[in-house]
Amino acid sequence: QVQLVESGGGLVQTGGSLRLSCAASGGTFRGGAVGWFRQAPGKEREFVGVIRWTFPISLYGDFVKGRFTLSTDNAKNTVYLQMNSLKSEDTAIYYCAAKEVAGRLTSTPADYDYWGQGTQVTVSS
Repeated sequence: QVQLVESGGGLVQTGGSLRLSCAASGGTFRGGAVGWFRQAPGKEREFVGVIRWTFPISLYGDFVKGRFTLSTDNAKNTVYLQMNSLKSEDTAIYYCAAKEVAGRLTSTPADYDYWGQGTQVTVSS
């Protein structure tokens, strides 16, 4: 059974940084892709970014504007989301999701096969 576990969330001040981790167990996604989404209270789930394991090509949501960076660690079977210059509107639960087959990088939640439980990110002003 594939499991995704997010970590690294917490409370940070405006302008600060956090690094979220998404660790996969019970399988690998070397031929696939891992995406991040977020959901704030009362809002729909929003695409943050996605990265392909092999030839790590990445795609980001429009709001990111160079503030966030995805990376992979094959040895640890982990994907990282480095978030800089955080704003109060970045406050949300952040979820990682995985596709077994990368295919075309997608921002659609329904295209992903597995999901983590989420980690809370709170940015205070």
